[in-house]
Amino acid sequence: MNHLIVYAHPHAGSFNNAILDTAVGALKAKGHEVHVRDLYKLGFDPVLSEADTAALREGQAPSDIKTEQEYLAQADVITFIYPIWWTGMPAILKGYVDRTFSYGFAYQYNSQGGIDKLFTGKKGVIINTYGTPGDIYESIGMNASLRQTASGGIFDFCGVQVVEHYLFGGVTTVATDDTRKGMLAQVEKTFSSF
Repeated sequence: MNHLIVYAHPHAGSFNNAILDTAVGALKAKGHEVHVRDLYKLGFDPVLSEADTAALREGQAPSDIKTEQEYLAQADVITFIYPIWWTGMPAILKGYVDRTFSYGFAYQYNSQGGIDKLFTGKKGVIINTYGTPGDIYESIGMNASLRQTASGGIFDFCGVQVVEHYLFGGVTTVATDDTRKGMLAQVEKTFSSF
């Protein structure tokens, strides 16, 4: 299978980086083709400009968007790995979605007024980390909101079947080394199952 991992964390020593390494290692051990798009290392421009919009409407995606869309088109599985900041994804990843999951590429409206989900047949995994203890986010409904906006509002909206959406809370505050090792074991199990 062809796996695309879109990674959005600026720090090389982060727990997100350990998650990325675990996912890549598990996939490669099973012989999968893996492409990692590290948005910070790429210096990906997250700003959807008026020129981008005009070009996309004409079917002439700017070169940086076209490159990412080629990776998306070829992927059997799309994985997003990112921290939760201010109860959402980092701006660079939101901009990636804004610019690459474009109308006519990831979705479109049909003549009946419905939505054609152009990524139907692809699978998806989302892995999030945040500092707030997980039980707090669960009790206030934040975990459900995060699932709704990313799993539902992005992946499902375009037809991507979400296989797993991990929300790892307290990673920088209350989680112990053993707790984090358990989180990485869950990641390894998921990616080894493909």
